[in-house]
Amino acid sequence: MSNKDFEFTIEAGKAERHYWMDLWRYRELFYILAWRDIAVQYKQTIIGVLWAVIRPLLTMMIFVIVFGKIAKLPSEGVPYPIYVFAAMLPWTFFSTAFSSASNSLIGNSNLISKVYFPRMIIPSATVIVAVVDFLISFVILLGLMVWYQYLPNWHILTLPIFLLLVFFAALGAGLYVAALNVKYRDFRFVVPFIVQLGLYISPVGFSTTIVPEKYQLLYYLNPMVGVIDGFRWAISGGKTAFNLTELTVSVVIITLICIIGIIHFRKTEKVFADVI
Repeated sequence: MSNKDFEFTIEAGKAERHYWMDLWRYRELFYILAWRDIAVQYKQTIIGVLWAVIRPLLTMMIFVIVFGKIAKLPSEGVPYPIYVFAAMLPWTFFSTAFSSASNSLIGNSNLISKVYFPRMIIPSATVIVAVVDFLISFVILLGLMVWYQYLPNWHILTLPIFLLLVFFAALGAGLYVAALNVKYRDFRFVVPFIVQLGLYISPVGFSTTIVPEKYQLLYYLNPMVGVIDGFRWAISGGKTAFNLTELTVSVVIITLICIIGIIHFRKTEKVFADVI
């Protein structure tokens, strides 16, 4: 019997016929990478996981001073610290997950070049770090609500819906940029600019109601608008501005982002090991 009878070739992302089943088969690798990223995130830092609290908390304080005290923008009857922090949480979740996923393939180049597995596992695992950060920071939001004696109602039960939207928005955009980042390393400089710009064009420190009505539909094209307004609506018990139109637009755009991100990632995945 010749050696050819035992030859088996694996071409990443193409020769495997059951790619989506492999995502489940390699779930242990997903867990390992996720926990590794969580550990590395705060390794050798003085205050550890408190960074997950300090970053959104300091940003909230700046926004409260600039938009609340100086500009005196409306907070729709909600204490301004709660109003801003309720928006900071989904935005920080998105920005952290998107940034981490975008650079994840470059950071795991040695792993990619040595062994086959569905490459989509790498950016997906990095998003888990953002989930952990969110859960830690959410405790601060609960503390603010207790401090201001602002109790939620049944609307808070809708939070998982908006969190899923943030998750898929970050994952879809992260997959697309991660694939681009393999070939065009300039994107590692573009991502921080996108995140910084997105913070100020999203309704984090202000209400969507200040946007002129004739421009609101255009403004809704930013998928984080519907997510942030929805998050505030859930926290405030339905007091803040939120409508079905912006939610529908956000869902449609996030769905498109995910589809485009996955398609682009899969098309370019087979050359990652060669290019990286």
